[in-house]
Amino acid sequence: MKIGIHESKGSFSKRWIAYCERLSIQYKIVDCYASDIVQQLSDCDALMWHFHQENYRDTLFAKQLIASVEAMGKKAFPDIRTCWHFDDKVGQKYLLEAINAPLVPTYIFYDSRDAYNWIKQAEFPKVFKLKVGAGSTNVRLVKSEKEARRLVKIAFSNGFPVFDRWNNLRERYRKVKEGKDDFMGILKKDLVVFLSSQDSKMGHPQKGYLYFQDFIEGNDSDTRIIVIGDKAFAMKRLVRKGDFRASGSGNFKYEKEEFDERCIKIAFETTEKIKAQCVAYDFVFDQSGNPLILEISYGFKIKVYDPCTGYWDKDMNWYPGNFIPQEWMVELMVKNLK
Repeated sequence: MKIGIHESKGSFSKRWIAYCERLSIQYKIVDCYASDIVQQLSDCDALMWHFHQENYRDTLFAKQLIASVEAMGKKAFPDIRTCWHFDDKVGQKYLLEAINAPLVPTYIFYDSRDAYNWIKQAEFPKVFKLKVGAGSTNVRLVKSEKEARRLVKIAFSNGFPVFDRWNNLRERYRKVKEGKDDFMGILKKDLVVFLSSQDSKMGHPQKGYLYFQDFIEGNDSDTRIIVIGDKAFAMKRLVRKGDFRASGSGNFKYEKEEFDERCIKIAFETTEKIKAQCVAYDFVFDQSGNPLILEISYGFKIKVYDPCTGYWDKDMNWYPGNFIPQEWMVELMVKNLK
């Protein structure tokens, strides 16, 4: 048994490799960007690649490569059931509706006339999103019919940029004010991104569709539940001050008492229906206190979950203490290869 691992900075790969070395699991470093990646995997039984939605190369071919690896009779993490809907909120809408998951009511339009007709009878505010983006990027609160109609014109003409430089700088400035970043961080990283970004240059404008969700009032946070195999862990993300968005706020809570166990149960049940290896769910609660899913993902940031205080198994047993979820991914792969 040999696992091919694509190694990249800031990804799960460092922890995958460390775990393989500690447990003497045979692995091989491969380059998914190389033209001969299929040949590189010829002596491997599986591929593990933590691809990212903000890397334009990954968005071009990662899912296609994963599907091709599985066509070779090899295993993959993420597999195609886990990742085909990654960074695709439109795909997630259809998937979650198809399995009757408790999704926040979501509306999608591919024709401007249909969008205008819906807007006439819709109640506002509504939440506008692009199908791509994480950390609340490309998300805004639409407070009126006039504002919604303006978005229709943009969506069915020049479209929306995938990367909003000004919003990115505003977010960094907010974190500086809250003591979560420093001014030098902006100069070193984000000024470069603002002036010139290969990923932003390569990204195509989002147009030809319009996506809205109902605005669920009364939430001062959202709940992130991540399921990997038969284990789940959680984090609560507090809403930004003077805003409605929680994802990307940088304000977290981890104590077990913070979490409604209905969210964990729904996450396990939904993951089983999807037949996915790893799914991260974002939950909010409606006015009756019922948990609703906003969106899903297979990937997540690493260090912000290290302070989690424990995890649940599928029988809702709680295991307190530290853990490394990336190791569960390798365990899952080894189990599937036996």
